[in-house]
Amino acid sequence: MTAPRFAETTSATDFTVAPGETVTAWAMSPVEARLYPGEPALAEDRVNYRFVNGFVDVGDLPCRVALWRELETRRVAFRHHFEIDGLYLPGFNRRVEFSGFWHRPTRLARWLKTKLVPARSGDHTFRLATCGGVRIWVDGVECAVFEPFRRNRESETEIRLPLKAGGSEVVVLTEELAERDALWYFELTLLGPDTLMARLPVEISGATVGLLKDLAAEVRPDPLHVRDGRLRLRVERPTSVDVTVRGRILPSVHMSDKPPLLDAVGILESGETLVELPGADALADGYHPLELTFAVGDNQVTRHIAFATFAAPFRDFSDRTLAERKALALDYAAANGEARIGRAIAIMATGRSADAMVHAIVADTLAAVDERRDCSDFVMVPLLWLYSDYRDGLPEATRREIRRAVLDYRYWVDEPGNDVMWFWSENHVLCFHVSQYLAGRLLPEETFTCSGRRGSEQARLGEERLSKWFDSVERHGLAEWNSAAYYPIDFIGLLALEHLGDGAIRARARALLDRLMVMIGLHTLAGVPAGTMGRAYDKELRAGPLTELAPFATVAFGKGWLNDGVAALPMFCAGGYEPPETACAIVEPEPGKALTAHYVQGHDEAARLALYKTSAVQLSSMVDGKPGGRGHQQHVVDLRFAADPFARAWINHPGEDDPWGNQRPSYWAGNGSLPRVAQYENVAMLLFDLGKNARQSFTHAYVESDAFDAVERLGNWIVLRAGRGFAGLLATSRIEAITAGPGAGIEFRAEGRRCGWVAVVGEGSSPADFAAFRDHLTGVSVSFDAAAQLVLDRPGRTALALDWDEGLTVDGKPYVFPNRSLDPAIRHFDAYSF
Repeated sequence: MTAPRFAETTSATDFTVAPGETVTAWAMSPVEARLYPGEPALAEDRVNYRFVNGFVDVGDLPCRVALWRELETRRVAFRHHFEIDGLYLPGFNRRVEFSGFWHRPTRLARWLKTKLVPARSGDHTFRLATCGGVRIWVDGVECAVFEPFRRNRESETEIRLPLKAGGSEVVVLTEELAERDALWYFELTLLGPDTLMARLPVEISGATVGLLKDLAAEVRPDPLHVRDGRLRLRVERPTSVDVTVRGRILPSVHMSDKPPLLDAVGILESGETLVELPGADALADGYHPLELTFAVGDNQVTRHIAFATFAAPFRDFSDRTLAERKALALDYAAANGEARIGRAIAIMATGRSADAMVHAIVADTLAAVDERRDCSDFVMVPLLWLYSDYRDGLPEATRREIRRAVLDYRYWVDEPGNDVMWFWSENHVLCFHVSQYLAGRLLPEETFTCSGRRGSEQARLGEERLSKWFDSVERHGLAEWNSAAYYPIDFIGLLALEHLGDGAIRARARALLDRLMVMIGLHTLAGVPAGTMGRAYDKELRAGPLTELAPFATVAFGKGWLNDGVAALPMFCAGGYEPPETACAIVEPEPGKALTAHYVQGHDEAARLALYKTSAVQLSSMVDGKPGGRGHQQHVVDLRFAADPFARAWINHPGEDDPWGNQRPSYWAGNGSLPRVAQYENVAMLLFDLGKNARQSFTHAYVESDAFDAVERLGNWIVLRAGRGFAGLLATSRIEAITAGPGAGIEFRAEGRRCGWVAVVGEGSSPADFAAFRDHLTGVSVSFDAAAQLVLDRPGRTALALDWDEGLTVDGKPYVFPNRSLDPAIRHFDAYSF
């Protein structure tokens, strides 16, 4: 059969779209955003205190009710002419995506256009998927209206677009209503049968558009962790012209009204592959989201990536008392902390006066509380601490404003509001209940505006609700186990209760603090809290010493790093809580010794946790889980090495296309499809069955190569060495190292919808020990047997097999998880060497 011929000669700005592929070449307007709160109302209280890792359907908030009403009658006028703000180009995402985070209810809209050129005139069939709503015009005629507007849930439909052989202009209006974290995208997939072309409707040369496409798809920081203050960006091929590169770092989502932390411009000169952006030396240590704009003349494309700055020295406070460590950390936070309310506590707790910094922080905190921004519950609790302990050091006008804000706040869904504060997850439920309880105790005779209740009644309700929260986590554990992102949020609430609470509530808070500290102690190695997590983001995985949790370990256990995180650390340091000795005793095994720990966390044993740890390396797994299910932010297997704070590795199935994306699950954090996992002492096994409709047909390993002394290939093994710690990673499919783009130096892929991986760790103190470990690996294989079990064959050692339905067998016998308690069962023995 002769292939159809296009009516026009294709140009270098044409992008082929074959059946099954998506249209991702567009010219775009600026984003239109406006506050869209709706009318204040009560929300349905759907909190059942059975916390899970995943999206919770909370019903229609006032903003969405207002949207439904508007959609019933609105008319949308076609825009043929609109300002072109930038280009969206193929290469890194099959979706056209603008997902993000907005603290208040926000209506979002963006216009896009392209020219679709088919080989033949007629109707062409597409699958349209979206989070949000989409309208499509072809040559000025509205041809598709698809407006499901389901919050963070994809909807799809099939549409037919009438296209001319000479090309038709296609205009899209994509919209979304952001209720805090918002997935906002559309995906237009050609269903066939013929190939067509997508042609950018702008004056641009093929060379320029190809250059911009490659820059957006391939740019990466080099290195990812900036230790010398120099932010360098690398691309794969020398450019043919000078490219203007602008980099912006916006403040954290908690301080989004502040100016950029970095706004720098550099020139990627013709013939070069490296450009440096000035100003990174002035940044605080942290993992920074970086908005890049590449411009050639009037044409530009925007890309979001990330990098870390890390210059702080390792702190060894092991010869200091806990009180001394707390005082040192308070001084550091007072001088260097992020400008959030925790820093104000640090300033006042160190005996300083309420200076301009304190006044600015309090003003910003009150703005967040008054506007009821999402996450304002995280700052309300320390604001109450500040008012309780240090109000005599604040001006009378400031005290009045704090009292007013506390009385006007919305503390639960049974109080009317039109905000998008998130009341439903484990950490938010705690902070809202703590806020209500403490605010009522502080102002018992006052009337709270939103609820109409007296403070004493607010305190009673807060205590009643806190009892339900404690009942849940004391019985089932935490859905957000070991989370370097959310343990600090738990600390906000629990430390405040331990410090300002009373009676049983205070005692329960102290007991749970002890339990958290034991879990942190188990999973902290060389100053970095790591391990499997109930919820993780890229920043927690790729920058362990820069998390909010890392300084807690430094103060509690004596070694590690301090950073600008002040969400809860100043409360720990200014309060009287002391971690139990049992937590401190398990942080650092003796050389040559190992420990294992087994325990459960989460409702219905959502996580059975296994840990193998020595002073050189640790391996941590979430055993069993729900294999084959859609993941969220569960980090299921983690390897951490003591020799370098960034020496870390893990295996996952990517949850999205974009290597720099922030979905839940993302490319690196969480799993698109959860594996069956088992861990037996120093070995972890993962069995993936991605199904027929997996968005990504590969699994991969993350290995921060720059942080290791050696990353070697031995047959299909990836062999790692960092100091005295060793590891080997092996898959049933061929492992391919990614050598270009965002995955260069960190990504190792194994294709196949059904694939098994194993991770083996060991240690040694000499080259001969490492050679022995490598020799051991050469005799080890992993494969599927006739029963489709993942079999690890290692002569002379325990035989392990992992079945998708039945789990692990050891020497042919079913393996019974050794401890189904929330309290870890810990065993000590000699470390594995080879």
